[in-house]
Formats: sequence, C-alpha cells, structure tokens
Amino acid sequence: MLRTTTNNLTEVFLQPGEHFIGDAHYRIRTLLGSCVSITLWHPRHRIGAMSHFLLPNRGTASGGGLDGRYGEDVMLLMLQELAQVNVKPAECVGKIFGGGNMFPGQTRADARNVGKKNGEAARVLLHSHRIPIVSESLFGVGHRQIIFDVSNGDVWARQVKPTDSRLAPEEQTA
Repeated sequence: MLRTTTNNLTEVFLQPGEHFIGDAHYRIRTLLGSCVSITLWHPRHRIGAMSHFLLPNRGTASGGGLDGRYGEDVMLLMLQELAQVNVKPAECVGKIFGGGNMFPGQTRADARNVGKKNGEAARVLLHSHRIPIVSESLFGVGHRQIIFDVSNGDVWARQVKPTDSRLAPEEQTA
C-alpha cells in the first residue's frame, strides 16, 4: 500500500489483495483488471472502506487467517475493522467496480471468466450482509482506474479498453 499526503488529504493506492479503512481525510485509489473493488461508505460518520480482491473465494485452498486476495475474506476483514469504529454494515452503502475482461481475443473453450465471477461474488457478498448496492461499474473489456473520495462517498471510475489505445476512455462518477 502506497501513501502520500498533501494539504491534509492522504492518498492511498491499493495493490491487489489489499484493503483500507479511512475517514474523510483519505482518498483511496486502485487499478483493476479482472479484480474487483468493493467500496463501503457510512454517510453520517464519513468513514469508508475499499478492497481490491483477485478471486471470489479460496476454493479448496485452506489455512491461515483471512486473506484480502479473496472476496469472501476481505469482506469479513473490512466489516471487522468497521465494527471497531462502531460502523454497522447495514448503515453503509456499497459500490462495486472492476471484473473486466482483460483478454477479449482469447476464446478457449476452457477459459474461465474470472472477472465475471468476481463481480457476481461481490454482489452476493453485499446482499448477504444487507448492504445496499447504490452503484456499480462492472465487466466489459479492459481495466479501470478507481478513485474513492471518503469525504463524500464519490467513486470515479475510468475504463480503458486494451485493444485500441486511441479510443477515448469511458469516464463516469458513481
């Protein structure tokens, strides 16, 4: 995790498998391909959490504690850390980003669409914890740049297609 501070605002950049919980003095960024980020934001406390997970779950792998590389695990980690600052999951709003197809030209019969599985898992995780999904930017082709402003809950997502760098990237605020 990389951090820089300017003008009383700390920017945090999440690497794959990392998550972060912060207050209104933080802006959290990441870059997603087939990985997915879940953001949780508590409007009254202005506290937010963001993940960057690689796979929905561990599958048959076991061992150790909770691991932020897996959606199921990082959701529990974020909820535990939010509980430590008296934030209840049902009082948060959730947003989901990523799950892009990074290799659209590959059409192998046995190819698994990891991005789609990640995005669908994120939806299930939020629903299972009764966290409303207020926005999502999922799937499609290419990677996304994500910026989460914890002070107001805004998340900016910019999707860039890998096949033609001359195309203007799609940009939206969620």
